[in-house]
Amino acid sequence: MRLDEPWALSPSVALRPEPFGALAYHFGNRKLIFLKRPELVAVVRALAAADDVRSALVTAGIPEASWPSYVAALEGLAASDMVRKVAA
Repeated sequence: MRLDEPWALSPSVALRPEPFGALAYHFGNRKLIFLKRPELVAVVRALAAADDVRSALVTAGIPEASWPSYVAALEGLAASDMVRKVAA
């Protein structure tokens, strides 16, 4: 996943807010993932309106030094089709 690529929450995924962050449920593959950090939830939600991953991280207020761990988390979500690259 590159910082200059546009990504978004998969249309088959619903996020349910929880005190720890959110539950992400994929209605297609029936996977359930716990997003255990509210900051990660903010990044995932910001992806839809952002031009790219970098913009979503900035919008969510993630310090640049923490970006690699958030990109790794997003890559994990992409592997389960929770987030998808947006076609240009």
